[in-house]
Amino acid sequence: MEPLNKPCTGATASRHWLWLLLAVAVIWFGNIEYRKLIKPDEGRYAEIPREMVASGDWVTPRLNNLKYFEKPPLQYWATATAYTVFGEHQWTSRLWAALTGFAGLLLVWHAGARLFGCAAGRYAAVLLGGSLLYALMAHINTLDMGVTFFITLGIAGLLLGQQAGSDARTRRNWMYLAWAALGLAVLSKGLMGLVLPGAALFLYSVAQRDIAVWRRMHWGAGLLLFLLVTAPWFYLVMKANPEFFGRFFIYEHYTRFTTKDLGRYQPWHYFIPVLLGGMLPWTILMFDTLLRTWKNSARTGKAFNPERFLLIWAVFIYVFFSVSGSKLPSYLLPMFPALALLMGKQVAEMNARRLFWLIVPILPLAVLALGLAPFTARLADTPLQVQMYGEYANWLAAAALIWLLGTVSALVLLRRDNKTLAVLALALSSLLAAQIGTSGYNTIAKERSAYLIADAIRPYVKADVPLYSVANYEQTLPFYLKRTFTLVQYQDEMAFGIMQEPQRWIPDIASFAKVWQAQPAALAIMPVYIYPQLKNAGLAMKIIYEDTQHIVVSKP
Repeated sequence: MEPLNKPCTGATASRHWLWLLLAVAVIWFGNIEYRKLIKPDEGRYAEIPREMVASGDWVTPRLNNLKYFEKPPLQYWATATAYTVFGEHQWTSRLWAALTGFAGLLLVWHAGARLFGCAAGRYAAVLLGGSLLYALMAHINTLDMGVTFFITLGIAGLLLGQQAGSDARTRRNWMYLAWAALGLAVLSKGLMGLVLPGAALFLYSVAQRDIAVWRRMHWGAGLLLFLLVTAPWFYLVMKANPEFFGRFFIYEHYTRFTTKDLGRYQPWHYFIPVLLGGMLPWTILMFDTLLRTWKNSARTGKAFNPERFLLIWAVFIYVFFSVSGSKLPSYLLPMFPALALLMGKQVAEMNARRLFWLIVPILPLAVLALGLAPFTARLADTPLQVQMYGEYANWLAAAALIWLLGTVSALVLLRRDNKTLAVLALALSSLLAAQIGTSGYNTIAKERSAYLIADAIRPYVKADVPLYSVANYEQTLPFYLKRTFTLVQYQDEMAFGIMQEPQRWIPDIASFAKVWQAQPAALAIMPVYIYPQLKNAGLAMKIIYEDTQHIVVSKP
């Protein structure tokens, strides 16, 4: 393997890196079909595009056949396209997250090489791929990886479009790419795709006292590109659904951020362990990089300072979501490519000895992870969990062992002054550990996925037999059954859709009893505690499936 700090040319070096890229791709995409879908997010974001394909309506997103305006449609469209081309599978439901995550590695590689040199770009890609949170979220079906990719593409376009060494045409084209990418970010997860980069750029211009950057934005053509990407869908969805504006722009973008309405409120320090753990095994390197970047990227006259912008972006994202009323670990993802770019530059410039002392504190953590893995079953609350967590412990132990071996190998290589192979060894071991741990999660899927329920009741599910979901909605079941439900005495995130189409919902048990009695055949799924209530209400039911959480009944 050629050292990272050699030029980005040469047939031998290119072959080595192509083989490495192929190996990473195999590891990256190898398990996206293996795991069962996990509720709630994976079920939700697999089902919405399935219903798009089934209905033929790609304008109005629906969940369980109810209008669902929480997010824009880009990932739904991408997944629906994958369903259409390859079929409705677990892997096609996760394909967009995995693809955009992998594309993010290539993006930071290219952007880092153009901004800071070939070595920095390669290190940035390797560091990002080995970061725990990034590797995990690229294999879970949520919207955060897609929006992270497009925001990062927009930021890369901005940084490259501000480079003084490029000709005017090249800078203009990069800025056009930035505007188009931010449009796709908005179509991925809403206005955050534009507002957050804009706010970070404002903070940068204030901190650097640099207002010239605003004059180089190509506002006319840029805004036109942005609108060409975003406006058609917003026009069509608002034309078909007049209620869309208030729900999407007011509730989803203001109420969710400023209130505890979603029940996702966490204290301000919630993201501290998320960042510390999510950046492993580069956590100490991250802090060293942030400090050195702050010291070394002072105001540089009229020249745009990409390092200072990336630093401001990473800190801003952390602070912004820390003060938000709604928090999830994946909200920090947009920080990670920027941090990888900064760390890649620092690693390219530092010697092996210094990197050794930034990596060695990870060794006791790897040892601790391996020592604690066998005790996973002690977290269980039920006999079933004891069994499942005990099986999961084997996967976690294997993941910890891989991580420990990679850490030891990296430290040995650093002592031998081989920085390149050391970083690769640790990054690949971290990626493998994340993939093993993620795959092992399948051992506890019985409690987090409805695939067993679907397999058991599928012979009873007919096109003309209604399905009811009483006091509950199992997010993964509609995808596995390829059917929607009529909700009974349950609203939750579908309350808005029910408000728009109340005829698709049954509000209480008494009303449901009348409907049930009038059906010649029907199926219903419910939490176990609901069954005695229905039995006492006199409903004729035959249990066709039962576990510790759910009971499924049919009309006798």
